[in-house]
Amino acid sequence: MSNSIQLENLRIVLVRTRNPLNIGAAARVMSNFCALYLRVVTPYERAFREAVSAVGAAPLLANAEEHKSVDDAVRDCSLVIGTTAIGHRELQHDIHSLEAAATKIRHKLVSGRVAILFGSEKTGLSNSDLSHCHWLLRIPTREEHRSMNLAQAVAVVVYEISRSTVKLAARNKLPRNAANMETINRINAALLEALQTSGYIHRRSAARAEEKLRRMLRRFELSSADAEVLLGMLRKILWKLKAPDKTAS
Repeated sequence: MSNSIQLENLRIVLVRTRNPLNIGAAARVMSNFCALYLRVVTPYERAFREAVSAVGAAPLLANAEEHKSVDDAVRDCSLVIGTTAIGHRELQHDIHSLEAAATKIRHKLVSGRVAILFGSEKTGLSNSDLSHCHWLLRIPTREEHRSMNLAQAVAVVVYEISRSTVKLAARNKLPRNAANMETINRINAALLEALQTSGYIHRRSAARAEEKLRRMLRRFELSSADAEVLLGMLRKILWKLKAPDKTAS
């Protein structure tokens, strides 16, 4: 099985990248290792497709998808992973080493799309960005110098994934079909609306509650079938909550 087939479901997502040369360089290293699908979220420089650093990767850069939000960029993915240098942040996710993460990612690529998020060179991924992630990975740099150049970080991660091996033929059953983020987001919206309607949360705290719900739902790792059942339950609950009370005089 060639790397191009193995990484067919991998999506590299660059969020609010400031330097177009980094986007071009990231495209170049992705092409080196047959990771051919790049997505960018609100880049600071819209002319990134002309980056001279994308040596040999002009087609990949030309076909890069532009998205207005992380939510939109990962909508069709069943696993979303954030990258972080950690630093002094208090994170709410499990964090895996790159080596362990690569193995988990390769297993997941067999059955669905996987998105790996890289934040801007200056601020990294925001808490809101991270709320879309199932878990995080960290490249094992030394403690005294944690941060890496964006394109170099992409290179290290993609290389590690491409060299990991998974003996697919040894599996006795097909991998579970995980729910994509579009369905999970519909569940999140329905659950948030139900909690607001019931008075459990106030509208003023809805944004923070939405982030917490996103993190919680991703930890559940629902199958597509279970997600549809849960969504149906929530819609029924919402209908009941909004229905007029016919017993009232």
